[in-house]
Amino acid sequence: MQIGRGPATVFGFIAESQATLPRRRGWAYFARGYASSTTPVSRRVFLFSNFSRHFCQGRFVQLSSANAMLRARVFGVLALLLSALPVRAQSLTPAPASTPPSATREVVDEFGRTVRVPQLPTRIVSLAPSLTETLYALGVQDRLVGDTDFCDYPPDAQKKTKVGGAINPNLEEIAALHPDLVLVTKQINRLDTVRALDTLGIPAYATDAHNVDEILSTTQKLADLLGVPEAGKSLTADLQARLAALHAKLEALPPSRVLFIVWTRPLISVGKNTFIADALRKADAASIVDSTQDWPQMNLEEVVRLQPDYLVFAASHAESASRDFETLSNLPGWQVLDAVRNRHFAVISDAVNRPAPRIVSAIEDLARQLHPAAFQDSPAPEKPPTPPPLPSNPPPAAPAHMALNAQPRTLELACAR
Repeated sequence: MQIGRGPATVFGFIAESQATLPRRRGWAYFARGYASSTTPVSRRVFLFSNFSRHFCQGRFVQLSSANAMLRARVFGVLALLLSALPVRAQSLTPAPASTPPSATREVVDEFGRTVRVPQLPTRIVSLAPSLTETLYALGVQDRLVGDTDFCDYPPDAQKKTKVGGAINPNLEEIAALHPDLVLVTKQINRLDTVRALDTLGIPAYATDAHNVDEILSTTQKLADLLGVPEAGKSLTADLQARLAALHAKLEALPPSRVLFIVWTRPLISVGKNTFIADALRKADAASIVDSTQDWPQMNLEEVVRLQPDYLVFAASHAESASRDFETLSNLPGWQVLDAVRNRHFAVISDAVNRPAPRIVSAIEDLARQLHPAAFQDSPAPEKPPTPPPLPSNPPPAAPAHMALNAQPRTLELACAR
């Protein structure tokens, strides 16, 4: 018998019928007859004839002409009882047991919320591109049943069911996917979305990474949450080793002073407390922007006064960033920048915009462009040659372009994360 999602076997008709019927002398036959209600009719006839033979041999009562009427009544009662056995047996068949709820546990997310989640989440919805990338990096993409319109890397993520944007996802579409876990990030998802998911009974786990080290820590926490701790340890160990090797190459070099350009008109950069600024530092680059705002709007006169060594662009395709540089260099006032006149600009993958494991590749890419001499092979024969630089991950297939005014641009940048 099939019950719920797994097989179930029902035992104990005999035991149950014996416990149900009165335990009087001779009535145990009804218990066996009760169990025989699921057997062929021929067996029930045999049991009835066997019972009659024992009865007529005086096992229960003495036979005489005086009790002929009693025998007729008894046989009539027996016939009625045996004919009713299938009905009674069916009525005593145990009701299908409901599917037991999956085991759950309580965890504390990076927003400080206590969330009850399944022991092993199997249907996950991601509401941020960075979280989608992390799931793929951990090798659990098969559990991802839905993500946002901005989840475009790796390319396979574009095939997942889309549930709208990160700011205003479609809750009906999320619920229709029957997720047992939704992943959100504090930076771009709204608290109202999390509360709505709570109302629907869908657990939501929030992340909140502010620097590169916390991105790696978040990656491990997600691995633990999803039941793949070893995959998380292997991934984070590799990323930490790559960052350590990069630091060893660059520690003797002075950092390059850079302006990271989010948008040109108006000019928007990144604040010093963002994970992007921390990524710049790990690439041995120092942002000239000293602002506590995450996305400060810059004044061109101040940029000219500070004279950055390099302008840094993040784009899905290098060609688009090169066009941005050409457009910017033709704007009034920009020609007085040494970086513009000397064509000192670096183009890296927009992976730097997302707090996900791929950000390490963007850091390595930027370091190579700013400090190419540090990546040259050592000419000394007694030393093993420095391994060639690792290729950076391919850029996302479909960029999330920003709008033309300051507020939508900031919003679009958040969505790209």
